[in-house]
Amino acid sequence: MSTLIHPHFIAHFRRYLALIFITLLIFFPTFPNVGPGEHLTQIQTKDFITAQTRNTPTTYYEGRQGPTGFEYELMHLFAEYLGVSLNLNAKHNPESVLSAVREQGDLGAAALPLLPATPGVHYTRPIIQMQPLVVYRRGLYGIQEPGDLVGLELGTLSEAGTSEALRELQRDYAALSWKESSELEVAELLAQVENGMLDAAVIFDHQFRLNRLFFPNVERGFLIGDPLSMVWAVPRGRGLGLLEAANQFLQDLDESGTLDHLINRYFGHDDYLEYVGTRTFLAHLDARLPQFVDLFQLAASETGFDWKLLAAVGYQESHWDAEAVSPTGVRGLMMLTHPTASEMGVDNRRDAAQSIDGGARYLRSLKNRLPESITGNDRLYMAMAAYNIGLGHLYDARKIAGMRGGDPNLWRDVREALPLLQHEEWHSQTRHGYARGGEPVIYVRNIRRYYEMIEYVERSRQQFFQLEQAGTDNMPLLPFELIPPLSQ
Repeated sequence: MSTLIHPHFIAHFRRYLALIFITLLIFFPTFPNVGPGEHLTQIQTKDFITAQTRNTPTTYYEGRQGPTGFEYELMHLFAEYLGVSLNLNAKHNPESVLSAVREQGDLGAAALPLLPATPGVHYTRPIIQMQPLVVYRRGLYGIQEPGDLVGLELGTLSEAGTSEALRELQRDYAALSWKESSELEVAELLAQVENGMLDAAVIFDHQFRLNRLFFPNVERGFLIGDPLSMVWAVPRGRGLGLLEAANQFLQDLDESGTLDHLINRYFGHDDYLEYVGTRTFLAHLDARLPQFVDLFQLAASETGFDWKLLAAVGYQESHWDAEAVSPTGVRGLMMLTHPTASEMGVDNRRDAAQSIDGGARYLRSLKNRLPESITGNDRLYMAMAAYNIGLGHLYDARKIAGMRGGDPNLWRDVREALPLLQHEEWHSQTRHGYARGGEPVIYVRNIRRYYEMIEYVERSRQQFFQLEQAGTDNMPLLPFELIPPLSQ
């Protein structure tokens, strides 16, 4: 005899199962799969995030003032964004970073290229674009296109993205061969080019811009392949909460302009290095600046400026030449006019100590005399412009900025107004008349770039000391894997 189950019972039973399932979802959100925020919740519970990274000038290193580096600053800001502390594991190369992210977490931040097929990790939105670049030893000629690389001692880093660009290139140039290593960093690779152990190397353009100060015998070559995206990595299978938080953080950083500011601070001065000449700047930095550092530091302590900023002003004015004299009669290391020297109590403009002290106090007086409505870096930049062109013309430019609908308290608007002092339709409406207003714009820009370079050298030189001291005779044999030509 068969027993029939009443349809109402089936309906009630289904509702009962559904109720049990919903209850499990509410009280046990990780059942049966990992919940979307588990990883992020764990980080917030333990109150720190561990970043797997590399010890490189473009990523993270210990400077004289503590930890620094482009990605370090991003990681530090991200930890603050999450409300946790930052813990670093920096004993990695590009390949081991990803393994550590898969096995240990939490975050991989080490100039990682976006390679979508990489197993076991999720990648964030792009941070910056990384363009592969060929660099070569000064004195080698005819290296202008990919075919010229055939037959050269060529090196790159494996698992960093540049080796993929070479493999793409090898499809068109089957005879192309190179060496690659996962145990080196960019500075070591450039040192081998500098010292003649390699003819050329493929690195990323932004890496060259950051490192080229220390390798004046390495020339920029040409770009190869398509740009790759620098990204961060998080482990798969632990929820998407951390990935979503990182993406939102990077998006906010991009939209606020903070990301661009960091990029420009770390990688933005290469165009100016081309103008100044890397070798000339390094020569002056090593031969001239040391004899004046104590004087700049003393003047800085008495006026409240960063000594490196005062040094940058001095380099812009005279290239740190205490005997400098201009055709218009300004002279000395800080190129003081006679009236300014008298105002500051400087008896001998060619005395470096008096010149630096007088120039620093004059810059401070200009900054103090500006309206209180000008604040922050805008106040500093306008004081620097006034050092070059005078307060009267600066005030005229502020007036023009306001007439054009700009803000006379913002340097960006005054900077656009200054060149208009060269045009009668504008300077005829001002109190002090004509001025070569384009000069202070260049003047301030140059000082800012000099300051960035001096600051970078000061905080980074120790990272390269051993490489600078090393010659070809005592450079160790470094581990490379030979990638043979396809034609073999």
